[in-house]
Amino acid sequence: MKAVADTLGVARSNLADQLRRPGRPRRGPYRRAEDEAVLAEIRAITDARPTYGYRRVTALLNRARRSSGEPPLNHKRIFRLMRLSSMLLQPHTGRRPVRAHEGTVIAPASNQRWASDGLEIPCWNGGAVRLAFAIDTHDREIIAWVATSGGGISGEMIRDMVERIRSTDCVERRFDAIRAPQPVQWLADNGSATPPRTRPTSPPR
Repeated sequence: MKAVADTLGVARSNLADQLRRPGRPRRGPYRRAEDEAVLAEIRAITDARPTYGYRRVTALLNRARRSSGEPPLNHKRIFRLMRLSSMLLQPHTGRRPVRAHEGTVIAPASNQRWASDGLEIPCWNGGAVRLAFAIDTHDREIIAWVATSGGGISGEMIRDMVERIRSTDCVERRFDAIRAPQPVQWLADNGSATPPRTRPTSPPR
């Protein structure tokens, strides 16, 4: 038995105790006689407030029990009952969920997916050049663009750029026709209207 205990990494006395009592049942989850009645009170609260965790449920349950003259319950007991009934909320880890990018940005052919974005180029004189553009995600050709150095890019400038994209000249240049033969998917930037600043390049010497 010593060789078996050493191989399993357990105490020899533990193996001997199991051999003496082979039919001992495993200990199940701890339960009390009043658990069913308490669980009914918990369900009444969670049905009305499904976003409450066990601590808020305990506070509301004990408030109701004190008003009716019943003794309060420990929050550990409420946690145990809610855990056994799968009523606990998902634990908050403080980390924001990462949105998985399952799509494909690069299109397999031209004129299937266009995208728009913006950027800002700071200058050494303190000014900045701001640019918004539309690009084909396959051949990387800039379809249309607007730029300014006196301020931010306004909504009117973006609307003018979109109108140029929808114009006959742009469509005819891209498709050799006055109308697009198939729908084109458009990817827009979900960020703020102000594009991120880039570091200025070294001035010429």
